[in-house]
Amino acid sequence: MTRSPDVAVCSPTGHALYVFCVARVDALTTIDGAGVNGDDRLQLIPFRDLVAVVSTVSVDDFWGPVAEARLKDLAWVGPRACRHEAVVERVMRSSSILPARFATLFSSREKLEAWLEGHHAAISDTLDRVAGHEEWAVKGTLHKQNAEARLLAAALERERGTLSPSPGARYLEEQRIRATIGQELDIWVKDVCERVVTALLVHAVEFRERAVVPGALVAEGIGLLNWAFLVARRPEDDFSASVQGINGELCEQGVVLEVSGPWPPYSFCPPLDLSSLA
Repeated sequence: MTRSPDVAVCSPTGHALYVFCVARVDALTTIDGAGVNGDDRLQLIPFRDLVAVVSTVSVDDFWGPVAEARLKDLAWVGPRACRHEAVVERVMRSSSILPARFATLFSSREKLEAWLEGHHAAISDTLDRVAGHEEWAVKGTLHKQNAEARLLAAALERERGTLSPSPGARYLEEQRIRATIGQELDIWVKDVCERVVTALLVHAVEFRERAVVPGALVAEGIGLLNWAFLVARRPEDDFSASVQGINGELCEQGVVLEVSGPWPPYSFCPPLDLSSLA
């Protein structure tokens, strides 16, 4: 979230429009409450069948050398990022939305309307596609030692009847088996991921893989997967419970799943170009 604005702003008034999201105008006709800074107010800017949820901010808050440093300060960014997310989630309860990233700015209403015009078809298609759906995040951690120990025990059990009775020869044979565990672990992990995706896609309409830092330590394990699912908002289909059920089967084997949501559909919205409006 500590990032520069998406659109360079050169506003003669010293103010810009901070965009939270785009929704359907017939589903969102009014809004109130504080904007991203807490002392500004939310506004609606309708355009054809769309409406942008915005607030007015000072350009200097998000643009320029001083703002660059401020956007790296969690104490400053944190409350504003929380307000941003709260507004987006609030609008999501009334309409399908295309959420904007934190610190998306337009220098004027005319620039915003030009962007809405240029991307109208893509935005409308997205709003239709995500209508009645929400994003759920699933992260996975591999506890490598636990997984390898289980695989090794299973491999030794399989070959127990063929191992030499001689201690020296038996030791060498066990070392040979241990040497294969790394490759076996890779195959097992790939199979687990495929099975989990297949099981969860029963409850979702789309799936996205997101970046995992290679080898990153997470809660004494290694980051294994970072997925997003687009799930229909149905009371009879508890996506979180489905993940927890799968997690109950995998955790003893060395893979732990963590589910969070529902979230706005950030992972399922197209990257719409903003640079042409700078």
